[in-house]
Amino acid sequence: MEDDFDREMVVDCMFDPITSSILSELEDGEKQCSFLAAKSMISENEVFERLSYLIDHGFIFKTSTNGKSVFSANTEKLNQIIENSDTFNATIEGLEKMDSYLN
Repeated sequence: MEDDFDREMVVDCMFDPITSSILSELEDGEKQCSFLAAKSMISENEVFERLSYLIDHGFIFKTSTNGKSVFSANTEKLNQIIENSDTFNATIEGLEKMDSYLN
């Protein structure tokens, strides 16, 4: 069964500066919500709100350990979005073009 999600919404979540920093923290393994909140200087509720769309569609996993919320990334699924994203490719092409003008 194909997961029904809005690819652009996922890309927007991933490229939001705060959400992006949270995702980078998850690259090397699962993290407690409290750690992510402190690192991002936002509330635990806001961490959950920012990740909720990604959780709902299987890009981020949320579990509970000893009553604490723990998040981990589905890196394979996240990487597929980046590799197959026209938005991402257009952004890279734009940055490369801008770089060639500046150098």
